[in-house]
Amino acid sequence: MNLVLRWICIALLVALGLGFQPAPAHAHGFQTAYLELREQQSGEVEVLWKTPPAMSFGDEGLSRPMRIRPVFPSYCTATTVPVVMTTPVTHVSRWTLDCGETGLAQATIAFPGLVKSFVEVLLRLEWTDGHSQTTMLPTGQETFVIPEKTTVFAVGQTYLRLGMEHIFSGIDHLLFVLGLVLIVGPSWRLVKTITAFTLAHSMTLGAATLGLVNVPQAPVEAVIALSILFLASELAHSRLGKAGLTEQYPWLVAFTFGLLHGFGFAGALAEVGLPPQDIPPALLFFNIGVELGQLAFVLVVVAVMEGLKRLGSEQYPRWWGWVPTYGIGTLASFWCFQRVAAFWG
Repeated sequence: MNLVLRWICIALLVALGLGFQPAPAHAHGFQTAYLELREQQSGEVEVLWKTPPAMSFGDEGLSRPMRIRPVFPSYCTATTVPVVMTTPVTHVSRWTLDCGETGLAQATIAFPGLVKSFVEVLLRLEWTDGHSQTTMLPTGQETFVIPEKTTVFAVGQTYLRLGMEHIFSGIDHLLFVLGLVLIVGPSWRLVKTITAFTLAHSMTLGAATLGLVNVPQAPVEAVIALSILFLASELAHSRLGKAGLTEQYPWLVAFTFGLLHGFGFAGALAEVGLPPQDIPPALLFFNIGVELGQLAFVLVVVAVMEGLKRLGSEQYPRWWGWVPTYGIGTLASFWCFQRVAAFWG
């Protein structure tokens, strides 16, 4: 039994360090389908439908589009031919609808096959009167009735969910948090460190989202990768018995780099946007969602560490302790080169 538990724990740490697929240059993004509807003064509706790829194929790394498309009411007719753009990481279709005098309010949009695909749909609507709505289709549903107005509760629920989903899809952010936990270890110092990190990225997330600070996203993503590489180096020194800056002043390092990671969160939130009439609750609940996801991740890592400690050091080879260090460092190095090449190219 101990042998089985030992290899389960080792597999978990290997997955944390090496098991993720290399992320694209901008790792802070949502892995969901996205439908955007913009009502025009003419009464027509501009449609943008973006989906993650179903699978990759070919030497060029192209991917096969998902077979899920939104189906609008029968009285809505397409006035333009869909323009499709395909990249290795997404598929985007654009076209225009004419829904006549009825419009889209209280209309039903269907997504046949959505439940079987295990993909969620984020829906954003912009009306001619200036207000907008953002909502996530409930899991297990393939139809959605467009409400005339979204309640504050619905806005909070949507952005809370978006925040949690974003943190679990932000592999680079999770690796940074993992590095902090491995260096500091389960203790009150870890509580202070994570609190400092949370405070810092909450500040810059709010400032950037509200337009108080404007930082180019591509360099930010590159420096975020560099921050993870720095932690991997610190973790290596810690294992060799040399206390680095992070081990001596973890809250300072967490706060400093947390400011940077907040700009990364803001870039992801900018993809979705905030409803102008409900900015405070949307921003608040997105941040809460991020923190809940981060806390859940920290608790899982601490639980694994405590489980390994109970097994005793004699239960596993000495080299396996370096797996997370090299895993984090390798991915961070790859992201550094990838992201610098992305904005310099």
